[in-house]
Amino acid sequence: MVSRIQTALAQLEAAHGIRILYACEAGSRAWGFPSPDSDFDVRLIYCHPPAWYLTLDEGRDTLNFPVDDELDLAGWELRKALRLMRASNAALFEWLQSPVVYHEALHFRAKLAPLWPAAFNRKAGLHHYLGQLRRGVEEDLVGDEVRLKRLFYALRSALAARWIRERPTVPPMELAPLRELLPATLQSDVDDLITRKATANEKTVVSHPAALVKFLQAELGAGQAARETLPLLRPGSVACELNAVFQALISEAFAQ
Repeated sequence: MVSRIQTALAQLEAAHGIRILYACEAGSRAWGFPSPDSDFDVRLIYCHPPAWYLTLDEGRDTLNFPVDDELDLAGWELRKALRLMRASNAALFEWLQSPVVYHEALHFRAKLAPLWPAAFNRKAGLHHYLGQLRRGVEEDLVGDEVRLKRLFYALRSALAARWIRERPTVPPMELAPLRELLPATLQSDVDDLITRKATANEKTVVSHPAALVKFLQAELGAGQAARETLPLLRPGSVACELNAVFQALISEAFAQ
């Protein structure tokens, strides 16, 4: 599958005349709780030659492709990605932390990493993860049986939201470091669920985990309260720094 992904990336560069700067895994395989039949969620950031940016009208800034049973491939153009970083987009911060990198050019992550602290907006991040958690608590985890996949989605979102409430840093992408914030009484339950998911399929259901769902409900309430009361700091201005990174990458990507 990695070979297929590498081939697809090379074909994209040739077909669209672009330079892929970064491509990573962005789903359960990167989060740390894949199933054997989990697809590969590949997300990429790319740029065009300089002339593409010197037009009166901006061109298309995304690449999307049909999803098959194995591969979900999509990408953002560099200027779009950096604008989203300026806006503290939580998904982009996750991509930049992915433990599974399929391609990287021009030290892409190293150029952006120093800007994370100033670009990260705790309120925006909290809002993102609470939205995901709310879906889990109010829609996915209400029956006598729940989908194991959805349970982990909600758990990771809850712990990321808690991280933002308690620590002034970008939350980790992976579940393992987030579990530092999980109560000790629930750790063994999560261990058992991870073991089960490693051999389950994407549609596997489990009996309603009352203690874990109670924790998720409490985290949703705490996060909603914090959104209104905690001193969630606004990000610093990184516009000049992001402009410099943008210009440098465009110049270097298509240097003769």
